[in-house]
Amino acid sequence: QFADLKPFDSQFFQLTNEREKTELTLKSTSISIDKEPLLLVIVQDIRKELDEKETDSWVKLIRVLTHEIMNTITPITSISESVLKYFKKGERAISADEFEEHHVKSTVKALEVIKEQGNDLMSFVQSYRTFLNVPEPDKELITAKKLLERVVILMGERGEKSELHIEVTVQPETLQLFVDVKQITQVLVNLGKNAKQALENQKNGKIQFLAGIDEKNKKFIMVMDNGPGISADLIDEIFVPFFTTKNTGTGIGLSLSKQIMRLHGGSIQVVSRENTVFTLTFG
Repeated sequence: QFADLKPFDSQFFQLTNEREKTELTLKSTSISIDKEPLLLVIVQDIRKELDEKETDSWVKLIRVLTHEIMNTITPITSISESVLKYFKKGERAISADEFEEHHVKSTVKALEVIKEQGNDLMSFVQSYRTFLNVPEPDKELITAKKLLERVVILMGERGEKSELHIEVTVQPETLQLFVDVKQITQVLVNLGKNAKQALENQKNGKIQFLAGIDEKNKKFIMVMDNGPGISADLIDEIFVPFFTTKNTGTGIGLSLSKQIMRLHGGSIQVVSRENTVFTLTFG
């Protein structure tokens, strides 16, 4: 493993024996002793940090899942208890001639609400399946310009009456990406729509899509908006599956985007100060 390292490389390595598995990071740097060039390799055991991170991720996920499930089930329980009172007197079930007409209408309405809540819960479970079953990317070459123009069309925000300004910049103009077009389009449309929602109550709203090559020769796409930004206490939560601050939606958009970028060998990061900037970096 050491022989493959080059100066300033950083690698993750697993060391396994009969009793345990240890996660290590290998970091290298070049030094010189008596004018002889040497490669210094620093080995660090990060198992504890990974365990803490994994536990923290599970705690966040369980907290969100519990919140969503309880929000759905609590009304079902409450409504069921109310309807049950129409059909019982004490411990005894009432007879048909004791049942009042207005109770029929109330029961129908209650059952409709229970059905809606049940459907919402099934949709939530389906979104969980979607998150877990992201297919491997089916990659193809596409120009960044064509990809971003497609995204803007799908956002539906270039009509004459739209007050939202959307700008696309690609440098170099011929930049090509080797990606699963459907998946990356899904990621970018989701980011674009999030930005659009952040700008709903703001004049002179602006969303910028910027594609290019960074200083490490990595291709990237940035999605920037001039909205109010994401609060510091929420920014670490937004990639947690099913976490959402919206009244509608499943809360898997950003976590799904992170999963898609991971499958592409890349990453998604966010910085939110005066503007909010999401950066997709491709491996």
